[in-house]
Amino acid sequence: MTFSAIIVAAGSGSRAGGDKQWRTVGDKPLIRWSAQSLLAAGANPLVLVLAEGAEDRAREALAGLDGWISVTGGATRADSVKAGLAALSDDRPVLIHDAARPFLKAHTIHALLDALADAEGALPALPVADSLRRGDADNLMGEVVDREGLYRAQTPQAFRPSTILAAYTAWPHADAPTDEASVVQAHGGRVRLVAGEADLFKLTYPEDFAMAERLIPENTRRVTRVGMGYDVHRWVEGDGSGTWLCGVQVPHTHTLLGHSDADAGLHALTDAILGAIAEGDIGDHFPPSDDRWKGASSDVFLAHAHELVKAKGGQIINVDLTLICEQPKVKPHRAAMRQRIADILELDLGAVSVKATTTEGLGFTGRNEGLAAQAVCSIEMPA
Repeated sequence: MTFSAIIVAAGSGSRAGGDKQWRTVGDKPLIRWSAQSLLAAGANPLVLVLAEGAEDRAREALAGLDGWISVTGGATRADSVKAGLAALSDDRPVLIHDAARPFLKAHTIHALLDALADAEGALPALPVADSLRRGDADNLMGEVVDREGLYRAQTPQAFRPSTILAAYTAWPHADAPTDEASVVQAHGGRVRLVAGEADLFKLTYPEDFAMAERLIPENTRRVTRVGMGYDVHRWVEGDGSGTWLCGVQVPHTHTLLGHSDADAGLHALTDAILGAIAEGDIGDHFPPSDDRWKGASSDVFLAHAHELVKAKGGQIINVDLTLICEQPKVKPHRAAMRQRIADILELDLGAVSVKATTTEGLGFTGRNEGLAAQAVCSIEMPA
């Protein structure tokens, strides 16, 4: 069954310390977990309901994922859900989910959709297992509460858009509850309970994030990958403007020859990153036969490799680059080179190393025929 989905992520998350939907679990933004699950299960579209001005954060958190759109939420959950529903163009089933429930599984999604065959709504629920007691104002135990037939409601909750919208329209009170199923039930709809998941809990308080880290399946944990890059360019007579090295224009009598700006440092680093994620080399992505890259700034190549890492859920840990040449002197420009690379890769300066060495007059670099660069990078990736 085809379906759409809404992730409600417009709240402040104050009980968890604020902005919890953007905090990381397993080095991945909280909102990305459920977005990936819903998109993988076939949600089309996936609507993110965000606080005003949060679009850039969503694009960063969901980098590399397609099939989602965003809308601005309202002052209440009901207003936010209505804003999400307004973005849908048909009456296919919709799953309405909390951004703070990351561990959503495909079989729960399918069970909810199947339940709509003979009900107006469906939600995952867990029977209450603990004994229940009432407490008084002095925290003294009161009467026993019978737990028979009691359930803990979870999300996502499934409806037809027309069903939930009609229920909201008919709701007789000023404020609608935070549980969409209650609104549908009050409007006469039948809501089917399907088996919930113990680990589909809502991250509400700071300690919940520590628990979530412990629940991350082993196959979603992180591994470290290492990539290596190497590049060479020939020296030619310059025009007085110098040459580009590691994103910095360095004064020199000669310049490096290449189809782009011939920045051997950034080329080697780009190849190191592409190698770490097994995405070929710089020529695969920016072939020298393509005139679009004639004279292009190598910043573009490095930024592209960085985006590929993020799209795979990875994160660059550190980079180490060595320039091999007799001239020009690199040390006076090393700080600027490190900073430029750090800016492109969104790294702390302490994670970027740039060094230079000579070959003691030996080989093509020793004869000042060209410059070589080699780079190594480490990347943390999903296992």
